[in-house]
This record gives sequence, C-alpha cells and structure tokens, in this order.
Amino acid sequence: MFENSGRTDLAELGEFGLIKHLTENFKIRHESSIKGVGDDAAVLNFDGKQVLISTDLLLEGIHFDLAYVPLMHLGYKAIQVNLSDIYAMNGIATQVTVSVGLSSKFPLEAVEEIYKGIELACNKFNIDLIGGDTSTSKQGLVISVTSIGYAEKDEVVYRNGAGEGDLLCVSGDLGGAYVGLQILEREKLIFLENPDIQPDLEGKDYIIERQLKPEGRRDIVDLLAQIKVLPTAMIDVSDGLASEIMHICQQSDKGCTIYEDKLPIDPVTYETARELGLDPTICALNGGEDYELLFTIKQSDYDKIKNDVDVSIIGHITDKNSGCKMVSKSNVVHELKAQGWNAFKL
Repeated sequence: MFENSGRTDLAELGEFGLIKHLTENFKIRHESSIKGVGDDAAVLNFDGKQVLISTDLLLEGIHFDLAYVPLMHLGYKAIQVNLSDIYAMNGIATQVTVSVGLSSKFPLEAVEEIYKGIELACNKFNIDLIGGDTSTSKQGLVISVTSIGYAEKDEVVYRNGAGEGDLLCVSGDLGGAYVGLQILEREKLIFLENPDIQPDLEGKDYIIERQLKPEGRRDIVDLLAQIKVLPTAMIDVSDGLASEIMHICQQSDKGCTIYEDKLPIDPVTYETARELGLDPTICALNGGEDYELLFTIKQSDYDKIKNDVDVSIIGHITDKNSGCKMVSKSNVVHELKAQGWNAFKL
C-alpha cells in the first residue's frame, strides 16, 4: 500500500497545514477560477454559460481495495470518474474540489501519493483544484470529489432526448475494467494463501489499467464538437452498458435494439474473460467502470461519425412498447436486463 519509512504523522501538520502542504503546487489555469484554495469558499465566473456540477464518493472497502490499488492510481481515478460525469453532459470540466477522510494508519507520505495522482489528472485534463476538506475517518479512507464545468446552453446533452430511430453509439471498448478487476481479485486471493507467490499479471496490462487508471473521454466531447454532431442523449458507462442504455430509454420514454456482434470488446478482455470462465458479452453489458460515453445521434449524422474507429454504433432507439432488446450473434432476441453495479447491494 505504502512505505512506512520516513513516516510523518498527520497530527504534526494539523488540518490547515495539511491542506496547504498538499495543494501548494497546484496551479490555477482557467480564467473562470477567480479564487481557489486558501479562503472560505472558491469564487468562479463562467460568463453566462451553463454551469455543470457533479459529486462522487469513493469508500475504502466498497469502491476500492488498498490491497492492490496503488494510492497514486487511486487519486488519479478519483478525479477521472468525476470528470466523466461532466463529459457525459457534453461539457468541459474546469475545476474540482477534493475532500478526504483519513484514518490513523495513513502517514503524510501516503496522503502525498494520493495527491500526486490527483495532480497528474489535473495536469493531464487541464483542471483547477479549488478547494476541499480533510477529516479523521474511523471507517477507512474516504474520498469525495466535486467536479465543475460548463457548456453553452444549447449544447448541454441530457439523458432524456433520445428519439425513435436515433443511433446508439459508444466510445472505446467495454468490459475491460471488470475483467481487470477479476484478475486483481484472483491474484489477491492467491497472495493471501501464499504471500511468497508473486502476482501473475503478464499480458494483462491493458485490462489492469482499465480498472486502476481509467480515462475520462474528454476527447470524444472534442470530437463531437469538431465534426458538428450534437448527441440527442448521453451518459457515461460507470454502472454497466445495459444499465446506462436503460437509463436513456427510461428517461427518454423509448425502447431500443442493440446487436451483440456490434459490442466493442478488446481482444485481451475477450480472451481473459474466457480464461476466467466468464462470458465476454456479459462482462461488456454489466461490468461497469469503463467510463466510456454512450450517446444517441440522429440518423442524418451517421456519415459524420461512421469512419471514427473509436466510436461503435451498437443499435438504435425504438418506440417504448418494443422494450429494450439485444439481438445475439445467433440472431436470437433477448430482453436487455441491467445487472451492473448497485450502490446499495453489498
């Protein structure tokens, strides 16, 4: 998890000393950030644009396991999963606040690792850290991130705008994060049984990274703006593709048909799922944590997007009475069911 050498107790710094120490290297990049860390509240100015705000909570033992999640990766992921919500509104993320609850097992050096990951994400995605809070936690590590961004009023994309005949599109590939998690869990169990055995992760780099270091798809938002395609509905794939499709259909009061052979699954994901006795399609539909963007577009925009290798057209929107269906590779029609992440099913 972290090295104990050079351990500095957090009590030596105190709350405000800790905040100053962790945030003093973060730079302000955006004109909309009038005041960041260092006062009672941040001050922002978006000059009439629609302001987008989203919050995520990450809890040790629920959302991450420090037995195999490096602290720097955790800090990076905590930012990424939150930025993804802004991108899912077709917005540009510009600021974050980060609050952490820390148990006594964490020295300063461990918290610094988390903030190195946070800083790496902020640098890569041009984000200002503008505030947050720190507290003692008796339940383990808690990280709460609030992301802030903007979009022009007529360019914000909601979940409820899909129309009958619209094409269902998804970025990237699916199932990798879930299969990567299964590999990490497997290696953890082997280690607990025999600590002398080293983890066997050879050839699994891609899916391990999909789990430990996901990337918010800001590039897809930029692509859509560049080719002048405004999605009719959009959501990020955090809880599983099937679940997200059904959110769009329910809120748009529509049905859908997707095609199994159109689901984008990376070869490493596919082969590893088979090795583990898992159905790759089920992993893609219900795995979650891919943080790709699922969106619908009008059929008239098909020619603009059809040649983009990082966007797959997986189906289309139908009338509500048709329900949500998947056509299998053998041409059998199945009812689509959401079996992904449930935040209150432990």
